[in-house]
Amino acid sequence: MSKPIRVMVVDDSALVRQTLSDIFSSDPDIEVMAAASDPYAAVKKMESALPDVLTLDIEMPRMDGLTFLRKIMSQNPIPVIICSTLAGEGSEGWVKAMEYGAVDVITKPKVGTRKFFEESRIRICDAVKAAASAKLNRLKPRKAVAVEPNLSADAVLPKGRLREIKTTETVVAVGASTGGTEALRVFLEAMPENAPGIVIVQHMPEMFTAAFSQRLNTICRITVREAVNNDTILRGQALIAPGNKHMLVKRSGARSYVEVKEGPLVRRHRPSVDVLFRSAARYLGKNAVGVIMTGMGDDGAQGMLEMRQAGAFTIAQDEATCVVYGMPGEAVKLGGVEKILPLERIPLEVVRAAR
Repeated sequence: MSKPIRVMVVDDSALVRQTLSDIFSSDPDIEVMAAASDPYAAVKKMESALPDVLTLDIEMPRMDGLTFLRKIMSQNPIPVIICSTLAGEGSEGWVKAMEYGAVDVITKPKVGTRKFFEESRIRICDAVKAAASAKLNRLKPRKAVAVEPNLSADAVLPKGRLREIKTTETVVAVGASTGGTEALRVFLEAMPENAPGIVIVQHMPEMFTAAFSQRLNTICRITVREAVNNDTILRGQALIAPGNKHMLVKRSGARSYVEVKEGPLVRRHRPSVDVLFRSAARYLGKNAVGVIMTGMGDDGAQGMLEMRQAGAFTIAQDEATCVVYGMPGEAVKLGGVEKILPLERIPLEVVRAAR
């Protein structure tokens, strides 16, 4: 049996420190090695031993989380997960945190229904497991921890036959998770102004997707924004699924559009890549290109196989350029991938395939 993932919780709220410690303690694969009220206390505790993963708040006394993150990543990189609130201005801080080297972003657990808390527990523990297997400079990656059984895309969109296609317009469906924010930046920055319409599921919390989309929109030649229900999929535009909502591709005649909806966690995620890919298989068939990028687990693997079986061209990011080669690796093993490419070569291949 592999050793548990050792986590250090850094947050100025005693309640949050206790809640996160309780959540981590409920998972046999995770061990809370320490908790600290601010970065100075964390450094003191890390003098004796380094954690495998660090969860870090942004707003704290004496030193803010972003400053501490930059120090960690420049001196002795370890996987860091930003754990903050859903405050609007905080989401901009999260964008900076990802640029500074954070592996993932999660929202602090809130008081709610039993189902809500259980979903939060699953997401938080999975984020830690993904971070522990992430590839960082000067950090040897751990073996990925297996995920528990989970719901398939059937929970949102049952399997069905391919609908008749009345257009030659191609839509690109993309799925990513851990490490995906940087991978998507590279991918979308390389897209020409007349790129095919793109729909994206990136595992991240609600409200963060809006800030993430806005950030990409300022640096890309194409338009990038958070998807709204019934948005038309257009050339020169990328729609990113809003956090905590599933996104599906639908068709009405020659028009392709997105449906944004509620639903259970699928493959332990909402939004789910499997849900997006299955809808692309059903409603687009050979008029779709599927791309699966870095991320832990198997979300998107089954959906990509269904896309390929429906005639779509499918691409997976290669292991060398992935932060976590989980999702692409599972899609390859399942037989759903037609081409495996390094990240920097995917944009050109997508444009070529869409022609």
